[in-house]
Amino acid sequence: MLGFGKLSKMVFGTPNDRKIKATKTIVEKINALEPEFEALSDEGLIEKTAEYKSRVEGGESLDALLPEAFANCREAAKRALGLRAFDTQLMGGMFLHQGNISEMKTGEGKTLVATFPAYLNALTGKGVHIVTVNDYLAKRDAEWMSKVYGALGLTTGVVYPQQPDEEKKAAYGCDVTYATNNELGFDYLRDNMKSELNQIFQRDHYFAIVDEVDSILIDEARTPLIISGPAADRTDMYMAIDKIIPDIGDEHFTLDEKTRAVSFTDDGNDWLEAKLLEAGILPEGQSLYDPESTTIVHHVNQGLRAHKLFTKDKDYIVRGDEVVLIDEFTGRMMAGRRLSEGLHQAIEAKEGVSIKPENVTLAQVTFQNYFRLYDKLGGMTGTALTEAEEFAEIYGLGVVEVPTNRPVARKDEDDAVYRTAKEKYDAIVNTIKESKEKGQPTLVGTTSIEKSELLSQLLTDAGIEHNVLNARQHEQEAQIVADAGKLGAVTIATNMAGRGTDIKLGGNVEFKIMEAIAADPEANPDEIRARIEDAHQADENAVKEAGGLFVLATERHESRRIDNQLRGRSGRQGDPGRSAFFLSLEDDLMRIFGSDRLDKVLSTLGMQEGEAIVHPWVNKSLERAQAKVEGRNFDIRKQLLKFDDVMNDQRKVIFGQRREIMEAEDLSEIVQDMRHEVIADLIDIHMPPKSYAEQWDTEGLKASLQENVGIDAPVVEWAAEEGVDDEDIQERLEKAADEFMAQKAVQFGPDAMRNIEKQLLLQTIDSKWREHLLTLEHLRSVVGFRGYAQRDPLNEYKTEAFQLFEGLLEGLREEVTKNLGKIRPLTEEEQRAMIAQIQAQQEAINQAQPGGEAPKNKYVPLVEGFDEDDRSTWGNPGRNDPCPCGSGKKFKHCHGSYS
Repeated sequence: MLGFGKLSKMVFGTPNDRKIKATKTIVEKINALEPEFEALSDEGLIEKTAEYKSRVEGGESLDALLPEAFANCREAAKRALGLRAFDTQLMGGMFLHQGNISEMKTGEGKTLVATFPAYLNALTGKGVHIVTVNDYLAKRDAEWMSKVYGALGLTTGVVYPQQPDEEKKAAYGCDVTYATNNELGFDYLRDNMKSELNQIFQRDHYFAIVDEVDSILIDEARTPLIISGPAADRTDMYMAIDKIIPDIGDEHFTLDEKTRAVSFTDDGNDWLEAKLLEAGILPEGQSLYDPESTTIVHHVNQGLRAHKLFTKDKDYIVRGDEVVLIDEFTGRMMAGRRLSEGLHQAIEAKEGVSIKPENVTLAQVTFQNYFRLYDKLGGMTGTALTEAEEFAEIYGLGVVEVPTNRPVARKDEDDAVYRTAKEKYDAIVNTIKESKEKGQPTLVGTTSIEKSELLSQLLTDAGIEHNVLNARQHEQEAQIVADAGKLGAVTIATNMAGRGTDIKLGGNVEFKIMEAIAADPEANPDEIRARIEDAHQADENAVKEAGGLFVLATERHESRRIDNQLRGRSGRQGDPGRSAFFLSLEDDLMRIFGSDRLDKVLSTLGMQEGEAIVHPWVNKSLERAQAKVEGRNFDIRKQLLKFDDVMNDQRKVIFGQRREIMEAEDLSEIVQDMRHEVIADLIDIHMPPKSYAEQWDTEGLKASLQENVGIDAPVVEWAAEEGVDDEDIQERLEKAADEFMAQKAVQFGPDAMRNIEKQLLLQTIDSKWREHLLTLEHLRSVVGFRGYAQRDPLNEYKTEAFQLFEGLLEGLREEVTKNLGKIRPLTEEEQRAMIAQIQAQQEAINQAQPGGEAPKNKYVPLVEGFDEDDRSTWGNPGRNDPCPCGSGKKFKHCHGSYS
C-alpha cells in the first residue's frame, strides 16, 4: 500500500517538478520569439540591449523583460559560438535569475547557462560577478563568453591575482566580471584598507553567479580569507618542541578521528612537563598549568596536531623547501595558503623545511559573510541537493534540479564491499584489466595522493598503461582529462578529476586539433579540423560500443556530494556509461563509522577471501553514515558562523565608518565632537560629578590635558575662582582646544588640515581594528571553557565582544585627539620618508595572497642603520615609544615583542 507522501507526489508532483513546470510557459515564449531575433542584424541585437536598458531605467521589471532578453542572448550565443541553448539551459538560467541554485549534471553546458541571467541583470548597469573555482577557469570562461556579451553590446572583465591596479579597476567596471571567490574576497578586504575612494576596485555587490557553488560556498567556506602581516619569529621554539613530539607514547595522548581532535592525557602532561623542563623550554620552577606557560602549551598542542592529524601526501606535500597544503575536496595544491595559529610552522618543523614567521591578521572575512553581501545570489553545480538544508539556512538559496537535455543512460552499480584493502585492490586491478581489454575508458577515483600512487604502482606491476592525475601533475590536468575518454584509456585521479574540462568519449576533439596544428604549423587548419573530426567520430562510436566511460571509485568520501561529482563524470549528454564503488572494511569511512558489526555479519555469512558483498541495503547504510557526517560538518560550520556573525556586525560598522570618512569632504565636526568627548571624560575622572572643589584633582587634569589633547590650560587658576563649576571649566577647555586646533589649521592650511584629519582617522581605525581582531581571536580560543561553568560560550562571546568593541570606539576618540594635538608640519626629509612608507605599506596590501605574508620589512626606519636582525642598531626605545622600524606601532607591540 502506498504511503500518503508517495501518493501525493504521484498526484501533485514533487515541489521540484512544480518549479520546472512553471518555467515551461516562459520557455515556449522564448522559443516563439526565435524567428523574430534570427531576422535581426548583428547591430540589431546590440540595439535591443540599449532598448532594454532604457526600459529598465523606466521602471520595467527584469522578470517582464526576461523572455525577450533570453531570446536575444540565445541568438547572440548562436552567432558568436555556434551553440544554440537547449530549453533545459534556459530553465537553468531562469532559476539563477530567481536567486536559486541550478543543479545541472556534468556536460549540460553550465558555462553558457550563466550568460542568460548575467545578461538580463547587467541591464541594470550595476555589474554582475561570475565566480569560478580557479584562475584558469575565470580567464577561460571570460575569454570564451566575452564573444556572446560583445555581440550584445556588453563589456566583459576578468580579475586575477597580481593584476595591475588600473586593469583590475577596469575589470570591475565592466558589465560582467569573471573572478575566483578568493580574489573577490581579498579585493573586498583590500578595498576596506584603502585610504582614497579612487583606489577602491569593487562597486556594487548586486548579483553573483557562483559556478561549482557547493565547492565554494560549503567546502571552501570552512576557512576564512585572511590578509596578514608578519609577527614575531619563533623558529627556535618550533624546532625545540618538534624534537620532543616524536618521543610521545600512545598512552600520552588521545586521538579522535571522527572529530579530527587530539589532546594530551594527564600522564602525557606530566611526561611533557618533565621533558620541557629538561630541554630548558619551560623555565625552572614554572609549571605547564601556570598562566605564563600559555604560549608554550599552545605550541606543544600545535606540534601534536602536526604530527598526529596531518599526513604527508594526503593533507600536504613538500615541494622544494616549502609545505604546500592540499585541498581535501578538489585534490589541488593551495599554493600560498597557510594554516593559522602556528600550525603551518609546526608542520614545517616536522618536515625539516625552512620555517616562515607566523602572521598577524590585518583583515579577515568568511566566504559566507562575503557572499551574503550580494543583493542576489545564484549558483550552479552538478551536486547540491544533499546540502540543500545548508544552502537554504545560511544563504537563503533554494536548490532546483534541472532535467537533463537527454535522459541519463549511465548504469550505477551497487557498492561492492570486501573485507580487506588487499582484496579490494586485487578486484580493482582485475576490473580495470577487463575494461581495458574491451576498450572501455576507465576513470579511477581515489581519495588521496598516497592512494593514487599506490594504485598506480599496482597497475604498473600488472602491466596496465595509465595516467595519474593528482596535485603533483596538476599542470597537465586539462590534457590528462581531455585524454581520459579515449578508447581503452585508464586515468587514476584524486577527486579533482574533470573540474572545468569535460571528459568526452573518444577524447577531446579541440585538444586533438590544437595538437595537430602545433605539430604542423604549415598545414591548412581547416583541412586538419575536417580530418580529425572524421577520425574522432569513429573513435567516439567505438567507445560508445565499449560501454562509454567507466567511473570506478576506490573509496566512499565523507560527503555523498563528492561521490556524486565523481559518478557524474560519466554519462554526459545521454552518453552510455557505468559507475561502481569498490570498498573495504579497512577504508577510513567504514573503519570510523562502525564496520565492526558489518565485519561480524560477513564472518557469520562465511565469506571467502576475494568475495564481495553487493546489496542495495549496504548502499543505504553507507549513505546514512555519510548523511550523519555531513550533518555533523554542517553543525560545525553553523557554529563557526554564529561566532563570525558577531565579528561581521562589527566589521560592517567599521568598514561603513571608513567609507563615510573617505566620502566626507570635511571631518572637522566629527574630530571636534571626539575632542569634546575626550575632554568630558577627563573632567569626569578628575572632577567627579557631585564632588566639592577641594576634592578636584586639577593638577592631574592639567597633566592629562597636555598628554591627551595637547593644550596647556590654567585649570588650577580657573578652579580657584569663586563660583566656578565643572561645566564652566568644560566650556573653557573646549574653547581653548578648538582655538588650539584652529591655529594648527592656519599653520598647515585648511586643505592640508582636512586631509591630515581624514588620514589620521583612517589609520587609527585600521590600527585599532587590527588589535581588536587579535583580541577577538584570543577570546574565541578560550571562551569555550565557559561551558564548564554552565554558561553559553556564544552568549559570553557576544557580551564580551560588544564590550571590547565599545572600548575600541572609546580608544579611537582618545588616540585621534591625542595624535592631532601632537602633529606639526614635517620637514622635507620627513615628508619623503613618510611617502615612501605609505607606498611600501600599500604595495604590501596589494600583494597579499591567501594567508600570504607581507614582505619582511618594507617600512622606512626611524633610526638610521636599523637592522631587524641586530638589536644593537635599534637605539634604546621605551616600551610605549614608536618602534624604530618605522611601522607606526608602539615598540612593545612591534619589535619589542620579539624579545
